[in-house]
Amino acid sequence: MKKVIFLLLLIFFTTTTFSQNETNKLKLQKDRLMLHNVAIYLRNVNQGSIDIDSAMILACKAHKLPYTLANDEGFNDGSNFPGNNLITNNYARGAELLLPRLNTIDQIKLSLQIGSFYLFKAGAKKNDLENALLYINKAQKLAEKSQIQKWLFQSKSLLAKYYYQAGKQQLSSTIFSQLVNAARKTKNDKLLAEAIDNRGTFMPNSNKEKAVILSEALAIYKKTGNKEKEIETYMKIIPVHFWTGDMKLAKEELLTSLSLQKKIGFLYTQYTETAISYIELFHNNYKDALYYALESVSSMERTKDYAFADSFYIRLGNVYNNTGYYDDAIKFYQKGIEYNQRELNAGTWYKSFFGALRSLMDASKYTEALQYLENTSKKYPPKNDLDNMILNQLKACCYDQLGRLKEAEACYEKVDFYAKKLNSAETLKDVATCSSIMALFYIKINKPQKAEEITNRILAIPHNTEGFSRHVLELTLYKIDSLKGNYLSAIEHMKSYNRIQDSMNNISKNRDYENLKFKFETNAKELNIKSLKQQTKLQKNELHSSRLLNTISTSSLFLLLIIIILLYNRAKIKQRNTSRLELKEKEIKLKNVKLERLLEEKEWLLKEIHHRVKNNLQTVISLLNSQSSYLKDDLAISTIKNSQNRIYAMSLIHQRLYREDNVSMIDMPEYCNELVEYLKESFNAEYIHFEVKIDPIELDISQAIALGLIINEVITNSIKYAFKDNANCIINLSLSEISENCYKLLISDNGIGILDITELQNSDSFGMTLINGLSNTLEGDLFIENENGVSFQLIFKRILDKD
Repeated sequence: MKKVIFLLLLIFFTTTTFSQNETNKLKLQKDRLMLHNVAIYLRNVNQGSIDIDSAMILACKAHKLPYTLANDEGFNDGSNFPGNNLITNNYARGAELLLPRLNTIDQIKLSLQIGSFYLFKAGAKKNDLENALLYINKAQKLAEKSQIQKWLFQSKSLLAKYYYQAGKQQLSSTIFSQLVNAARKTKNDKLLAEAIDNRGTFMPNSNKEKAVILSEALAIYKKTGNKEKEIETYMKIIPVHFWTGDMKLAKEELLTSLSLQKKIGFLYTQYTETAISYIELFHNNYKDALYYALESVSSMERTKDYAFADSFYIRLGNVYNNTGYYDDAIKFYQKGIEYNQRELNAGTWYKSFFGALRSLMDASKYTEALQYLENTSKKYPPKNDLDNMILNQLKACCYDQLGRLKEAEACYEKVDFYAKKLNSAETLKDVATCSSIMALFYIKINKPQKAEEITNRILAIPHNTEGFSRHVLELTLYKIDSLKGNYLSAIEHMKSYNRIQDSMNNISKNRDYENLKFKFETNAKELNIKSLKQQTKLQKNELHSSRLLNTISTSSLFLLLIIIILLYNRAKIKQRNTSRLELKEKEIKLKNVKLERLLEEKEWLLKEIHHRVKNNLQTVISLLNSQSSYLKDDLAISTIKNSQNRIYAMSLIHQRLYREDNVSMIDMPEYCNELVEYLKESFNAEYIHFEVKIDPIELDISQAIALGLIINEVITNSIKYAFKDNANCIINLSLSEISENCYKLLISDNGIGILDITELQNSDSFGMTLINGLSNTLEGDLFIENENGVSFQLIFKRILDKD
C-alpha cells in the first residue's frame, strides 16, 4: 500500500513539474521574442546609432527581464542550473568561484553563461573581451572532453560570436560556416536552423546575402512549427530589405509577422505596427499609415508598455504633419517628448524634436521654429553625427526662408561636414535628403560647382535610397544642367521632377482618415467614461443590494398589478388609435398622389423651359451665322464667331438639362468633353491634341454656365494664338476636387506663351474682361502663368444650397 501511495505521489509531482517546465519554456520563448523584437526595433529606429547590445539592455530594462536572457538561448532552456541566478544578478565573480565545484555539464553551462555575460556587455571593454574568451575556451575544452555534440556546437558558436564582437569578422564567418556544414550532416533540423540563424544574424544589414541566409533558417522554423523563432527571424530579415531599398517586400514581411504574432497571442504588436505605418507614410498611403499608427498606440495602451511611447507618438505626429494638421502633429510630438523625459531614453528624443520643428516650418512659422531650435538644442545638444546633420539642415532652412543667407550657408557647411561622416545603410536616406536640399540652396546663391559636387555624391550612393526627397534632387539637377547648357538632360530632370511633384499633389485626404482621427481622439475619453460608469455601477449595486432583497416580494406584486392595468388600458387605446390612423393614412395617400402629380408637372415644365431656351439660343446662333455671311471685315466675322461659341456653351447646358432626369445639376465630365469637341470641330483644330481630365463632379446651372464660358474663352484663345505651326500642339483641360466642395480648373497649352503676363491680366479686351467677371461671379481665385506656354488656373467653391 505504501508503495502504491509513493508511486502515485511520484507521478503527481513529476507531472506537475513537467507541466511547470513546459509553461516556463513557453514563457521564456515569449520573453525572448519580445526582447529581440524590441531591441531590433530600437536599433533600427535609431538608424544604427546604438549597437544591438545597448538596444537589448534597454529592452531588458524596460520589461524588467534579466539581460542574460537575450543571449543564452543555446544553453538555457528555462530549467535552473547552478550559478545562473548569480549571473542574472550581475554577480559574475560569485559564479566564477562556484564553477570548480560543479559537475562537467553544469560547468559547461555556467562557463558559457559567464562568457556570454562578458561578451555582450554594452560597450564591452578589452578586459571584458579577454574574460569572455577565457570562459569560452574553458567551455570548449570541457565540451571536447565530454564529446557531447550539443555542447561542442554551443561553445564553438559562442567563440564565433566572440570573434565578431572583437572585430575579426572574417574568422567569425568562417567558424559559422563550419558549424552550418557540420549541422547539415547531423540532419538535426533544430541544430541546423540555429547554426544558419547565427550565421545570418552576425552579418551587417547592408549585406543582402544576410536575408538569403536567414530565409533558409526561416523555412526550417516554419517546417518545425517554431512560431516564435519564425517571427524573430522575420524581424532580422526585414531591416535588410528595408535598408537596402526593398520597402515593398519589407512591408509584406511585416504584415506576415504581425499576423503570426496575433495567431500565437503575442500582445506586443506595437513595434511591428509602427514599422508598417512608417513604410506606408513613405509611400504616401496616409489612411493606412494612420491606421497602423493608431493600432500601435492601442497595443501600447493594452500592454501598458509605455517605455518607448515617444516613438509611437512620433509616428502619429508624422502622419498628421504630412497631411497638413500641423497643430495636431505638434501635440503628438510634445507628448512623445514628455514620455521620453519620464520613461527610458531610447535615443529617439531628437526625432520628436525634429518633428515639432518641421511642423512649425511647414506652417511657415520660421521665426518661431528657429527660436525653438536654438533654445532646445542649447539645452539638449545633439549626441551623434546624424542628429547634428539634420539639426543644422533644419536651421539652415529657417535662415534661408528668413533671408539670412550667410548664416544659412554656414549651417550648410556643417551639414556637409557631418554628411561626409555618415556612410551606414541606415543613414543613407537622411544623408541624401539633407544633401539634396543643400545642393538646391547652393544653386540659389549662385554656386553651381558646389551644388554639382554634392549631387555627384548623392548619385554615387551605392544603395537604393527610396524614401528620400528625390524631387528636390531632380530640381537641382535640372538647374545645374540648364546653367551648363545641357538642355536635353535638363528637360529629362524637369520631367522627373514634375512627375514626382504631380504624384505628391494628387494625394487626397479621404473620409476614412477623419474617422480614424476621431476614433483616436475620442478613445481616451471613452475609456475614462467606461471606467467611471463601471465604478458607479459597482457602487450602486453595493448600495442597493440590501434594500432590493427586503422589498423584492412586495414590489413584485405591486408591479404585476400595474402591468395588468396598463395592458388593459393599452389595448383600449390601441383600438381607438388604429381607427384614427386608418383615416389619416387615406388622407396622406391622397395628398401624396397630388404632390407626385405636381412634381411631375414641375419637372416637365422645367424641361420644356430648358428646351425652349436651347432652341432660342440655337436660333440666335443661326441668325449670327446668317449675318456673318454678309460681312467682309475679318474682325467682325471673328467677333460673331466668338459670340456663337459663347452662346453654344450656354445652349449646351440647357440641352443637357432637357435630356437628363436631373433638371438642376450638370454632369461636368460629359459637358466639358462635348464643349471641347465642338470647339475642336468649330476651328478645324484636328492638329491639336486635347488632354481632358474631369473628375466626376456635378455643378448647378449658374456655376456650370460661368465655367463653360471661361473654358470657351481660354481654349478659343489657345487655338487661335498659342501655336506657330501644327507640330506637337497640346491643350490640357482638367477639373478636380482639391478638398471638400472646393475645385480647381486648370487650362494650359504648350504654345509660344506671351511676352508680358501683367499686360494680359490688366487687359481691357472683351474676352479677358469676361473671364475676370465670370471668375468673380464664381467667387474664385484666378492665376495666370507663362511657363512653357500659358496656363489659367481657377480655384473656386461649390455654391451650397441654402435652406
